[in-house]
Amino acid sequence: MSVRTTAEVIDRFNRAFTDREAGLLTDLIAEDCVMESVQPAPRGERVLGGEACTEWWSALVDDRTARFTPQEVIVAGDRATIVWTYRFGDGPDQWVQGVNVMRVTDGRIVEALGFSKTAGEVPLAAQSADA
Repeated sequence: MSVRTTAEVIDRFNRAFTDREAGLLTDLIAEDCVMESVQPAPRGERVLGGEACTEWWSALVDDRTARFTPQEVIVAGDRATIVWTYRFGDGPDQWVQGVNVMRVTDGRIVEALGFSKTAGEVPLAAQSADA
C-alpha cells in the first residue's frame, strides 16, 4: 500500500468535518501527534497522542451545533495550511475565522497548530506594548 500524500491526508481530514463523518479520521492521525487548539487564549489546549487527538477532533465533528468550513488549503511538501471558518451558532456574529498549520509524516498527521482571530477588541495598552 502506498503512503498517502499530504494533500490526500488533508483532504480526508477536511471531509471528516464537512461531511460530519468522524470515521474518516481513522488511521489518519499519527500515534505521536501533537495538536494545539485555538482556545483557551493565549496558547490553546495542547493535546498529545493519536488517540487523544482523534477523540478531540471526533467530538468536534460530531457537534451538530457547530460547522467547520475550509476556505483555502495550501500544501507544500509535508506542510499544509487550512484557512477556515467555524460557525458555532446561527447568529450573524456567531463565527470565527482561523487557520490550522498541519504537518504530515508517512501519510499521517503529526502536528496541528490552530490559530484564530479573537473576539472583541484588544485593550489599547496591550496594543502599544506589542508595537
